Amino acid sequence: MAAPSPLPFNAPGAPVREALTVFVRGLEVEAGIGVYDHEHGRLQRLVIDVTLEMTPALIERLGDTINYETVAEAARSIVAEGHIGLVETFAERLALAMLQDARVRRCAVRIEKPGALGGAAVPGCELVLAR
Repeated sequence: MAAPSPLPFNAPGAPVREALTVFVRGLEVEAGIGVYDHEHGRLQRLVIDVTLEMTPALIERLGDTINYETVAEAARSIVAEGHIGLVETFAERLALAMLQDARVRRCAVRIEKPGALGGAAVPGCELVLAR
């Protein structure tokens, strides 16, 4: 039996669970990605941030939330599928994978592709999908 909530939901002026956000920042993967000829046949570093807005609920066990490793595994799975032309495509595939969990209401995926332009510039994209 789960422990009772520490929040006094029945009391006047009681706090209410409005949001639960789970995130992974700075996940690095080496991916075959890019549309140009010189980008084919080699791996490039991607830096990925994922923010998941969840249905707020009492979280007492790992199974009550999204395991961070689930995000990392989904990104690695996309890499394993083979070369992808655009970071936007990678971001959409990752967001869709996260939305397979019904508790996820909104998913933001930000992908940086360091080294794509040289110098200090870091291009990338951010995609948000919601139910």
